[in-house]
Amino acid sequence: MERTEALNQLIRVGSDAVGMGLVQASGGNLSCRLDDNTVVITGKGTWLDRLTPDSFARITLSGEVLEGPKPSSEWKLHTRTYEVRSDARAIIHLHPQYTLLVTALGHPVRFITQDHAFYVGSYGQTKYYTNGSDELAETAAEQVASGAHDVVVLGNHGISALGDSVESAFRKALNMEEAATMTYRALLLGDTGTVFPAEELAKLRHQ
Repeated sequence: MERTEALNQLIRVGSDAVGMGLVQASGGNLSCRLDDNTVVITGKGTWLDRLTPDSFARITLSGEVLEGPKPSSEWKLHTRTYEVRSDARAIIHLHPQYTLLVTALGHPVRFITQDHAFYVGSYGQTKYYTNGSDELAETAAEQVASGAHDVVVLGNHGISALGDSVESAFRKALNMEEAATMTYRALLLGDTGTVFPAEELAKLRHQ
């Protein structure tokens, strides 16, 4: 993706994510792949609702800083995922409250609506690892390497969503959190099994 457009899209997503309550203060980080070996990623300590083009570092997949500020401490989470998923063009890492609460309590997030099932459908999960650690980056990458999942719940921490564009990655993050919110409300009503019909999902994917 062309760099200026990538930065503009990431800046919009950062503002929207904070406005929707999906991340607080300097939590979360965003990136976009520019080419096979180069990404732009939010700088260390940046607030996602205050991003400017100067808020981003341009780095290689090995972590070499080519331009800009020191990258987010989560840069390995992004680059390792890009290494195992050549189709990933953008990664959105946020801290959505309902997803984290429901999974921390041991409940699976259920996909109840058409959009949740179609845009997300499944997710991987890791236990808690310290942010920025090799363990977090490696286990998250393992969860998406096969292509079975595009969203990973990082235990007691956040989620990582990848897509073939900034928009698609953010859409998956939004639908994941909405699914978790609906799961939470279903649990309050005593429902533990309702999901979107699998046969209908199969039809949607073949349209």
